[in-house]
Amino acid sequence: MPLAVLSASHTPLMKDGVTTDDVRVAVKRGFRELAEYAEQFKPDLVIQFAPDHFNGFFYDVMPSFCVGINASSVGDWGTSTGTLPVTSIEAQQLSEFLVEDGFDIAVSYRMQVDHGFVQIWEEMFGDFSRYPVIPIFINCAAPPLPTFKRARLLGEAVGRWAAATGKRVLFSASGGLSHDPPTPNIATAPDEVKERLIDGRNPTEEMRHAREQRVLAAGARAYAGEPGILPVDADWDATFIQQLQSGNLSQLDAMTTKEVREKAGRGGPEVLAWVAAFAALSVDGEYTADLIYYEAIQGWIAGMAMMFAQSKKPRA
Repeated sequence: MPLAVLSASHTPLMKDGVTTDDVRVAVKRGFRELAEYAEQFKPDLVIQFAPDHFNGFFYDVMPSFCVGINASSVGDWGTSTGTLPVTSIEAQQLSEFLVEDGFDIAVSYRMQVDHGFVQIWEEMFGDFSRYPVIPIFINCAAPPLPTFKRARLLGEAVGRWAAATGKRVLFSASGGLSHDPPTPNIATAPDEVKERLIDGRNPTEEMRHAREQRVLAAGARAYAGEPGILPVDADWDATFIQQLQSGNLSQLDAMTTKEVREKAGRGGPEVLAWVAAFAALSVDGEYTADLIYYEAIQGWIAGMAMMFAQSKKPRA
């Protein structure tokens, strides 16, 4: 059965971050077009690779990869709270397949996801329950991070499992591209921040508001061109997009997350999710990948990209 990829950047500043009205209109148009691609594909199942931003996963136990058997949204940055429509039996089957395939995968029966998982679906459809889903967390923010090669191999394994289901499976990736949000480093953070990185679950409204205000202020400084964070790098993003479109994903194995953080920002490693999703599709052979939208939105601290890819293999 057909396989496809739907990928899009997310940003917590989409609602209140600084940018022009033209950009806002174009982003909304891009998400509408992306939704049309998804509707035309008519997936039976979505397998989504996405990061977390110290809202659901913390340094008390930080897996490289985790399959959600059940999952719920924490509702940060104006996203909705609630239970994701996880196909739990298939999620368990996938996790068992991955272990047999050589991945010491973690599982969660109470996964908490943040805007990194749900925002793009709310932008496309108004809620995050449009399609049955298996969420796969990839650690993109809490070093040590998985390697690009390992993310590619994980994606290929997921792709093999999906291809054997006989279902129309849409692989999804959310994150990136280049962006440098003010994420603290546990090695240098003050004690109270370290504690939040280790176990910051269920913050008070005051704590969440203060955190969001810091990010909003960073976005305003970025829009004004002030120093403090790396600017969104449109050239780096273009090169990465071209590498995905080439289909030669093994060329990305040589990338290191340290190098990506230095060039594309602290949030740059979120492209690990994109590598996994495109690798999952690649098991079906050559594919075409359309770039639906891209803009380096400095005030949103985001290289905003949207892509849709499908196998070139003819279908009966």
